[in-house]
Amino acid sequence: MARRYRYTDGGGEIGLIASVTQPFCGDCVRARLSADGRLFTCLFAVAGHDLRSLVRSDASDGEIEARLRRVWNLRDDRYSELRSAETLDLPKVEMSYIGG
Repeated sequence: MARRYRYTDGGGEIGLIASVTQPFCGDCVRARLSADGRLFTCLFAVAGHDLRSLVRSDASDGEIEARLRRVWNLRDDRYSELRSAETLDLPKVEMSYIGG
């Protein structure tokens, strides 16, 4: 998602993510897991999905995988595409809470 630029001396590079002017919500493959077991499908998600109780239950690996797939496939996060007056009043999760 980042547009990368290399230093002319070859000593490194920098990447810029322009999520406001070039949103990529439809192609995003990033998820975050908080320390208390909530899965966030967007850095700007209002709420996460509880995975802790599922993992602590007697759920099989297949059941956990199925839940993860369902959560991911049903996600409708489009914060960067919708960023406007519609999103101003939405509560935000602190990025430090979800590792952003």
